Amino acid sequence: MYYLLQAVFIPLLLSPLAYYIARKAGVNASTWFTFGVMLYSTVMLLLASMQGVYEERYPWNQLGEFGLLLDGLSIPFALIIYILSTVLVLYSKPYMVHKIIEQYEHEHASTDASPVKSVIVSQDVINTNIGIYYALYLAFAMGMLGTVLATNLVQFYVFFEVMLVPSFFLVALYGYGARRRIALMYLFWTHVGAVVLLVGLIALGLQAGSFNMSDIKESAIAGDMLPIIAGAIIIGLVVKLAVFPVHIWLPYAHAEAPTPISALLSPAMIGIGGYALARLVMQLLPDTYADISLWLNLGGLVTMIYGGAMALMQDDVKRVLAYSSISQMGYLLFGLSTLSVIGSTGSILLYVSHGTGKALLFMMAGMLIMQAHTRSLARLGGLAGKMPITAVTAMIGALAIMGIPPSNGFMAEWMLFLGALESALSPVHGSIVRLVAFALAMAATVITAAYILWMYKRIFYGNVKEGLEHVKEGSMYMLAPMMFLAVITIVIGIYPEILTSIIVPYMRSILG
Repeated sequence: MYYLLQAVFIPLLLSPLAYYIARKAGVNASTWFTFGVMLYSTVMLLLASMQGVYEERYPWNQLGEFGLLLDGLSIPFALIIYILSTVLVLYSKPYMVHKIIEQYEHEHASTDASPVKSVIVSQDVINTNIGIYYALYLAFAMGMLGTVLATNLVQFYVFFEVMLVPSFFLVALYGYGARRRIALMYLFWTHVGAVVLLVGLIALGLQAGSFNMSDIKESAIAGDMLPIIAGAIIIGLVVKLAVFPVHIWLPYAHAEAPTPISALLSPAMIGIGGYALARLVMQLLPDTYADISLWLNLGGLVTMIYGGAMALMQDDVKRVLAYSSISQMGYLLFGLSTLSVIGSTGSILLYVSHGTGKALLFMMAGMLIMQAHTRSLARLGGLAGKMPITAVTAMIGALAIMGIPPSNGFMAEWMLFLGALESALSPVHGSIVRLVAFALAMAATVITAAYILWMYKRIFYGNVKEGLEHVKEGSMYMLAPMMFLAVITIVIGIYPEILTSIIVPYMRSILG
């Protein structure tokens, strides 16, 4: 059935058609076509994942085979990427139409001698821009999925770069503020990281004698090359993860991207750096990873504290959430570097909880931009009664980020910290440094709760601020995806074994 081949390439192959349909048949037709493409691809992915470990291999060239693999590591990442990509198609429809009209009016007013003159945005302008948006969107989703399914180092890098290009254009064309400058900064940081990663991947493939991941053995690599290869790969990946101090690009790119893309960049894309760390270093170079894991552990700790502290200082809702994503990637790195099966499993679950929870909170931010016309916390307040569905779904997202039951974030953080304590006390990897890091990481959860609850209180409680008297809920195109993700967040929170049953065996296979 070529399930994975369909899931990866159908969105890319049909992306020009999304543009064509928008031009010829309008926004609604293009939206539902794009949604259908993503839904079909997600179903293909689900059918493949039901078979447990599932792999497709195809002859390629002298660099090895072209392979796509679903296993205990890639299944959670792949499903979250495509579930979010599917529901955000519908969310994008009213949001992007509003954004395109607003952007066109602003640009027209800035060049018109009479800015007071009413600006009429033609349907052709809206259709063309929506078509470009959905075409880039499909390519972006395909790049993310291809990266987590790749079984060949060269193939992995190609997909890694493919997801960068459309996301750059989505920020540059449809972002806020100095969007072109911010998009260039995003491109520069992530591309430089990707080039360093490429050097590490080429050296790894040449040293191992194969670019197929299944053929690579750490024992075949020269001992003096191992730290260099691992260092290059890790540097490239921590840039993608936005680990302190190479996080500079993230608060700008994620805050100023169009909100549906923010809801993919933060919850889905940056966590792929954590996936790659597990796949390329933890799995392929286990002894080297064990040697450097303590440094990664400390890097994760610093990142979670820094991101949380910076989130507390923001007034812009999207910047709060952007810095929150930095903090959450600190948690993910902290868990992966515990060298514990349960801690690493918690880290993968945290990607899932961050995916659904942070997507809900970014979608809340988009709803505020659409309905309240502001993202400043100082100008918001008392909206729970006016936007009850948004308030409830946002609270479920907030529970996931704080790690409170019955959300999926609870089991993720429970396992992550249990694994960290287990590692700190173990006779093999335990040390006083790991024990202190564990204690500080537990304390950092207070910072997470503080910025999430402070933000939520200022938006939804208190007196209704001036100018917000007539605010109401947005379109069902935006509310239905939020409700769907809220349900998934609770279901996985109550039944985490849906995912732990496939993650734990994989982690045992590489960690023992």
